[in-house]
Amino acid sequence: MFARGARSVGKARDFVAAAVCAGDRADDIRVCVSELATNARRHTPAGHRFLVRVLAQEHLVHVEVHDAGGGEPRVCTPADTDDRGRGLLLVAALADDWGTADRDGPGKVVWAAFKLSGGL
Repeated sequence: MFARGARSVGKARDFVAAAVCAGDRADDIRVCVSELATNARRHTPAGHRFLVRVLAQEHLVHVEVHDAGGGEPRVCTPADTDDRGRGLLLVAALADDWGTADRDGPGKVVWAAFKLSGGL
């Protein structure tokens, strides 16, 4: 569980990096965790935390970010001058698959999956 604070995105990224050795996919995973955690931090209501879960198998890493915020995440098409709106665009480009799911209680889960060629 991560607080809604400014340092939480880096802590979430470091947590996932420490949990899996993903070889050539490590950078993709770190970027996607940063983007998903940033969105969770932004959309988590005050007084709530967000959860990052990692499921690692030999040839697959599945990352979930749970938050209590409302809304349905969607890929945006930001203008060149926009200073945000690219997070899920990056996740869609870097992950092998991604999506959203309902969760028990308020909020949602946004997940990303990464295939590993060499295994863990």
